[in-house]
Amino acid sequence: MKVLHVYRTYFPDPPGGLQEAIRQICISTQAHGVENTVFTLSPKPWPRVVDRPEAKVVRCRSWVAPASCDLGALDAVQSFRQLAVQADVIHYLFPWPYADVLRLFIPKKPSVLTYISDIVRQQWLGMVYRPLMWHTLRSMDAIVSNAPAYAAGSPVLSDPSIRTRVRQIPLGIDESSYAVAPDEAVFAKLGIESAEPFVLFIGVLRYYKGLHVLLDGCRHVAGRVVVAGTGPEASALQSQASLLGLKNVVFAGQVTDSEKMALLKACRCLVLPSHLRSEAYGMVLVEASMYSKPMVSCEIGTGTSFVNLHGETGFVVPPESPEALAHAMNALLGDEAQAEKFGRAARRRYEALFSGPAMGRAYAQLYQDVLNKCP
Repeated sequence: MKVLHVYRTYFPDPPGGLQEAIRQICISTQAHGVENTVFTLSPKPWPRVVDRPEAKVVRCRSWVAPASCDLGALDAVQSFRQLAVQADVIHYLFPWPYADVLRLFIPKKPSVLTYISDIVRQQWLGMVYRPLMWHTLRSMDAIVSNAPAYAAGSPVLSDPSIRTRVRQIPLGIDESSYAVAPDEAVFAKLGIESAEPFVLFIGVLRYYKGLHVLLDGCRHVAGRVVVAGTGPEASALQSQASLLGLKNVVFAGQVTDSEKMALLKACRCLVLPSHLRSEAYGMVLVEASMYSKPMVSCEIGTGTSFVNLHGETGFVVPPESPEALAHAMNALLGDEAQAEKFGRAARRRYEALFSGPAMGRAYAQLYQDVLNKCP
């Protein structure tokens, strides 16, 4: 079975949680006979075709990206049409409005859509996009939600016109894809001891990640907090840390996969302070679960509280509360036994719900179901 995955960005461009989610879907479905291709745009799409272990990646030029909506030109339409004709099933990752436009240029194909996030910030775009969005959603053979709470709280996914087509498949990680030796040299580079209890944040530094709240809370945290990643908020966050006089926060910048593994294995807990529904799931929480690490996250009515269960795998605190974040982080920094108990529970939950085999079976079955359904 040939599956074409469609999203605005993918490796080898700079990594993010959704690119990793697509990679993991590809890896986990290969064991079920799925041949994966990814269609994407890139500001520098050379080489145009990249053969990666999980999929063939076909890239066209991204000419402009208003409100993070990459737009292509005629060559993108032509390339997508050729790939769509060859595919058995097309798998869209939502939202990417340009993909809705591309669909208008191809014949009807068995199609599924993984609904990552409501349009939260770009309300003006949402108003213009709404008719095309509903046209796309109502034409899908199946729509995937990554967590029950997100589907229930989304005004789109709970709409009666599509609700019966919504299926639940948690995003996961194939552990074998992380078979890389941890780079212990990262600790010396950052000036910290690997045996020192520290809290870790990993991710792109975006507006919805709640990092400004985390930094406020760090004034009351009795331990180091390592912030790994780059992004549009990096400069503002570093200025905030300087103004607050924070001595316990280390900005690690972009880390390699092997450095990330070392940090995940050594940290006392992982923190994801995201305060807006734009954080629909949090793949980094799955990474922490895989490494038996407890988590601190915020209750924002999305998949984050599905991956991290309050009182079982870590703490879920109110959003935009520096005090609550600090209290939860201090509780884990100061109680190694409790942290290890949460970590073991997180690992069990990973194996049951978020492992590669669990996700691969679910997506492969979904592809087969929509293929059988369509004439």
